[in-house]
Parts: sequence; structure tokens; C-alpha cells
Amino acid sequence: MQKAYSNKAVIASLVLPGIICFVFAILAPICLSAFYSFTDFSGLGSYNFIGFTNFKELMGDKAFWRSMLNSLLLAAGFIIIQHPLAIMTAALLDRKGKHAEGFFRCVYFLPNVISVAVIAYLWKFIYNPNFGLLNNIAKIFGGKGDTNWLGSGTAIWAVLIVLIWHGFGWGMLIYYTGIKNIDPTLYEAASIDGADNKQTFLKITLPLMKPVIQVNVTLAIISALKQMETVYLLTNGGPGNETQFTANYLYKQAFSSFRYGYGNAISVVFVIVCVLATQVLNVIFKEREGRKRK
Repeated sequence: MQKAYSNKAVIASLVLPGIICFVFAILAPICLSAFYSFTDFSGLGSYNFIGFTNFKELMGDKAFWRSMLNSLLLAAGFIIIQHPLAIMTAALLDRKGKHAEGFFRCVYFLPNVISVAVIAYLWKFIYNPNFGLLNNIAKIFGGKGDTNWLGSGTAIWAVLIVLIWHGFGWGMLIYYTGIKNIDPTLYEAASIDGADNKQTFLKITLPLMKPVIQVNVTLAIISALKQMETVYLLTNGGPGNETQFTANYLYKQAFSSFRYGYGNAISVVFVIVCVLATQVLNVIFKEREGRKRK
């Protein structure tokens, strides 16, 4: 076995399939996207090389900047609302009995198993201004009960609620797995020393969960930037561009408006923002770790 793994031909046969998949499934599409971003390609026929024209137009595109703002709002919602609730829920589940723990874990993760189309249409019925559940609840508490939740002024908040709720299960499951990997003897030692649940959570769980939190927060920001399916099915960016998100705007420009080159310019900016966000988060977490060690 050792001879086989030291054979260069064997190593190449094991590594090459992964490299080929990476090149053709990830690297090549990114390079093609970058190339088409400098053209006026419509998706069909010939195209002309137009340099940085698409990017110049993008800098003055109000709809694009609105989509970026909405993506940042969603990222903030993930970090400030979804993830603190997810990590606390995961910590509470860890203290439940086996049967209760398994039941609630399935309940919280259930929305992620259901089709995005089903989720979107379910919330459309909840938000319906005529017979929606939300308006019926509002009537019980003395409200008018005719609010158009997906209309102007409230649509972005209605969409944010759906997206934060829908992604809760993934975040909770990742935190739950991280907590399960913490050595239980640490909790036993803390209990013997007289630490309560709050102290063990703040002094043991959170510090040891830092790598998991870093990964989860990074994934949340990237997920906020690439939200498309739910937004498309709920509002398709409307009314106007009030609920426009970056990925949805990219799709509309490339495949609805037949501006494939312009859509690829958006995708290039999207990739750059994702890389910068990841690097910034890495720097922030490293700085905090360095301060704690000092």
C-alpha cells in the first residue's frame, strides 16, 4: 500500500479527477464570465468587445446598488438575528433528552427540506392581503387586516423575515454539530466548580465554537449575496426594485433582458465582494484571537 501511494502515477490518477472537475465546473465558468463581462453579448449570436463599459454602467445603476443594499441588510439579519438565536437554540437542544432533542432538531430543520417553491407560495398565502393568515391575526388584535405585506414599504421586511426563517435550520444544525464536538468533561468540571448554564455557555461553549461561528458567518454573508430562488418566487424584485437582490438582478439582466455581458459584469463584482467579505472576516477573527491570547 505504501508503494502504491508513493507511485506518482497512482497519485496523479487520484488527484486528476478532482482537478479536472474544478477546472471545468468552477474555474472555466468564472474565466468565461470575466471574459463576457467585457462584451455586449446578448446570449445569442455575435458579440463585440466593449472594454469596461458594462462596469462603468454598473457603477451608476441604482437598481444594482439597491440590490447590494438589500443583500447587506439580509447579511445583517443573518448575523444579528438568525445566528444568535440559532446558537442559543443549539445549546438548549444539547441539554434536552434524546427523544426531545431529536424531535426539535427535525422540527427546526424541516423548512430546509421542503422545496423552495413550496416555501415561497406558502408565505405568499400568509402575506395575502385578502385572506392571509397574518392579516387575520392582525384583525384579532384590532388591526385593519387588509395590509399588502408584499407591497411598497413593507415588502423588503416581509422578504427578509422569510429568508431569515428559512435559513435558520442550517445555521442551527451547524452550531449544534459544533457543540456536540465539545468535550463533555469540560461541562462536568464547570458544574463541579459551581458554574451555572449562563457561565458555561459564555466561558466554554462560545470560545470553543469560534471556528464554527467564523465558518457559519462567512457562509451567511455569501448566502445573503446569492439569494435568488425565494426572492424570485415571492416578488421577483418588486414592487419596482424594492426587494431586488444581487443574484436575482443578475438573472433578470442576463436572461430576461438578454444583456448577458452586463449580467456577467454583475457576477464578477459579486465574486469580488464575496472574496473581500471572506478576507475581512478572516482578519477580524484573527485579530480577536490575537487579543485574547495577549
